[in-house]
Amino acid sequence: MSVTPKILASTIAILLVQAVSHFVVAESLGNLAQYPPERILLKITTADNGSPELDPEKLILNSGQYYRLTINCPDVRDDLTGWRVEMSEFLNNAHLRLVTVGDIEVHLQGLSFNAIECDEIGSAHISFVPIKPGTYPLYVGNVPLAVGRPIGESGVQTEGKFILGEMLVR
Repeated sequence: MSVTPKILASTIAILLVQAVSHFVVAESLGNLAQYPPERILLKITTADNGSPELDPEKLILNSGQYYRLTINCPDVRDDLTGWRVEMSEFLNNAHLRLVTVGDIEVHLQGLSFNAIECDEIGSAHISFVPIKPGTYPLYVGNVPLAVGRPIGESGVQTEGKFILGEMLVR
């Protein structure tokens, strides 16, 4: 049985249209402006041995859901005993909406930041929508100055005390 060029071309065209329409019709994972955000609390305390403790150690999030993460540091004494919180891989795969420290709000449209340092007792809030599913590290460790590193240096400070939590986006 032979297939005419016209039938072959029509069949290929139909298959291409079906393949392309499969990708074009993909649904959004959520409404990035859906209010109110789901509230999550991350509490960072200092253990008896001086190490940070996270509660919870693992945050489970849904892609496309709007969240407001409160990072609470209730027992920090001064600049050198404070904690630095980094989640750069996660933030590179999320849409940031708002960062609040005290009464100061920073409204964002997808911009990023490196870290939040808790060098006084208090809380910071981050409002965001996770975009890309995956497992992302959540680093909490000494502020760089406390371990002899330059102020603002990013990355794991292995000379000091630290913990790696986890942010799981489904």
